[in-house]
Amino acid sequence: MDRTERFYKIEQLLHARKHVTTTVFLDELGISLATFKRDLEYLRDRLHAPIAWDRNASAYCFTNTEQPGMSHELPGLWFNASEIYALLSMQHLLNNIEPGLLAPQIEPLKLRLMTILAKDSFSANDISERIKILHALKRQISPQFFEQIATATLKRQRLVITHFHREKNETLQREISPQQLVYYRNNWYLDAWCHLRKAIRSFAVDAITAIEFHDTPAREVTKTALKAHFEQGYGIFSGSKVQWAKLLFTPERARWVAQEQWHPDQKYNTQQDGSYELEVPYSDDRELLMEILKHGNQVRVLSPASLRKRVIDELKNSLGAY
Repeated sequence: MDRTERFYKIEQLLHARKHVTTTVFLDELGISLATFKRDLEYLRDRLHAPIAWDRNASAYCFTNTEQPGMSHELPGLWFNASEIYALLSMQHLLNNIEPGLLAPQIEPLKLRLMTILAKDSFSANDISERIKILHALKRQISPQFFEQIATATLKRQRLVITHFHREKNETLQREISPQQLVYYRNNWYLDAWCHLRKAIRSFAVDAITAIEFHDTPAREVTKTALKAHFEQGYGIFSGSKVQWAKLLFTPERARWVAQEQWHPDQKYNTQQDGSYELEVPYSDDRELLMEILKHGNQVRVLSPASLRKRVIDELKNSLGAY
């Protein structure tokens, strides 16, 4: 019986018998007195189990009180990949948040998170040191601007933003109606209705250099329209006009790509020689182009011809730089 199973057995005995003597615990668990005391200490101190010694009954029992702000629950057997990613991401975000109005509320969250991470004989520090989440290519944003954008998005208020357009290498001003904030590939984006273009646009939050609040309420874009705009094509840059890209990966590269999901509606086919054919919808080819180029000569664009030409031109330009 491992440690987690013993924890469940201890609680099961207490729930079933109300009062349980040390002798019964040792017989049922098949462990030494020293091990039982360590388990009991862990249940009380780390998992906040309200177990007390009843002198009158000379036995252990559950009390009706728990530590303030600490709910009691037993650990699961272990985290799956999604759970450990979510927990460590939350821990990283809380540890790096700037002190502010939420500081009194954040500290109990940190303590609770450390308790959840402390599974079996592993401490939260053990897990954080041995299991890493690395955020590559993360761009810095202004906390002040982010707070203003988030406030306007939730309050449904228009903004006038000044942002740096990297492709055009110029600073532009736009009146927008914020719709949603999106964290995508380690960076924040603001999806908004652009009143100049009269269309949905995405703005990188780190590229916003100035913000003014507008008195006019934000124009609402329906959830259906947002979903149709952003989920039909590949990547963060989407639109209503959808094309399908057909890509052919070499058998060597297929060992990686075949395990990836590029889009929920993608189509794929593994050929006899092991090469991998992938079809994905896209509206704006900017991000898809970068994804294709990173695979070098391990991928070919079969169609459409316009995307194939874009890749060829980009490769020629790259070669010309050398």
